[in-house]
Amino acid sequence: MGESGEMSYPGRGEISAVLRRQDDIPVLDDGSNVMRLVAPGSVTRRQFGLFRRDMRPHAGGAQPHFHRTFSESFYVLDGVVRFYDGEHWFDGRAGDFVYVPKGGIHAFKADTDRPSSMLILFAPGTPRERFFEEAADIRASGRKLSDEQWTAFYARHDQTMV
Repeated sequence: MGESGEMSYPGRGEISAVLRRQDDIPVLDDGSNVMRLVAPGSVTRRQFGLFRRDMRPHAGGAQPHFHRTFSESFYVLDGVVRFYDGEHWFDGRAGDFVYVPKGGIHAFKADTDRPSSMLILFAPGTPRERFFEEAADIRASGRKLSDEQWTAFYARHDQTMV
């Protein structure tokens, strides 16, 4: 740290910017949602993770849950996404932002006749992509998990269902 308490870097900073071209961004498509892993924590020095979720009409979404170790934020790009804040459901429209701190109960779903898109930001940059990759594999394989298997899956990914 420097005298002012700010982070100090040698000389005039460092050359450390990261460019990920659209064609290099991994895409998960489960038939209802397309998830683009724009900037997982492995790319952002675990500072944050940023994903784009494009949802087909009536694609459903995440059931009420919370995370113990990271916050989650949503920015609606297009269409309408329904959000749950632990008490009420409300519509998020293009340009709306929703922040959920660690421990905050939340859910979301696409339940209109139009497609919708949103950015999802996780902080810090936990390896959240593993959750979406594993969930996509489960759906694609047609596997049916028992309640105990779902509980273990969620626990591995810091997702506590309520």
